[in-house]
Amino acid sequence: MQFTSAARLDDGVLEREFTLGEIPGTLWTPASAAPAAPAPLVLMAHNNGLPKADPRLVARARYTAARGYAVATIDAAGCGDRPRSAAEEQARADFRRAMRAGGPTDEIFESFIGPLVEKAVPDWRTTLDALLTLPGIGRGPVGYSGGWTALGIRLAVAEPRIAAAGFFAGGYVPRAQREEARQVTVPLLFLLQWDDEGNSRQRALDLFDAFGSEEKTLHANLGGHTGTPWFELEDGCRFLDRHLK
Repeated sequence: MQFTSAARLDDGVLEREFTLGEIPGTLWTPASAAPAAPAPLVLMAHNNGLPKADPRLVARARYTAARGYAVATIDAAGCGDRPRSAAEEQARADFRRAMRAGGPTDEIFESFIGPLVEKAVPDWRTTLDALLTLPGIGRGPVGYSGGWTALGIRLAVAEPRIAAAGFFAGGYVPRAQREEARQVTVPLLFLLQWDDEGNSRQRALDLFDAFGSEEKTLHANLGGHTGTPWFELEDGCRFLDRHLK
């Protein structure tokens, strides 16, 4: 892991860009993080290929880091600024066009999100291995938080170091991850925007019902996809506090 830049932000959080082979990422650590007082790690993913510099993700990451967590995100294979195949780009365009037209989208969605999840998981696990060797970062347990619910499901099943997860939306999740949801047993906080124009409310509720976790909490708020209330950040950190600290 090579750090390529570092900046101390107004809230005391240290923001560092890094590369790990071909994987670009960002790590935020609180001012309190030190070898003698390591910060618990949270992996924070963007939604289905949005760049790691997406302003909403950065705001969540900075808030969470200021609350005492090390927060990391990456551009996994096919995401952000990393190369995408012509087939992936065509599938994305077809999906957006079908969404606007109100037509069937399931098969188009499966054709690019399913493979994207499979390619992304190894990059996230490689990044996790590297992050847990750094001074000032706790060796576990680890949390996951983000709008890429399908990735979070796959990681929660495949990665035993993840001890708690916060998911956003969840209406559109490939069939493979809907089946895997029954194997997810870590504590969950599931956020749902009731009027989300890009996610099916009923699908999200069905997915929440499918999770195998004994502790799972659903927060539903009125509003569209980007209208999640600010207080959910605070509630999300309290959820992490219960399970990672």
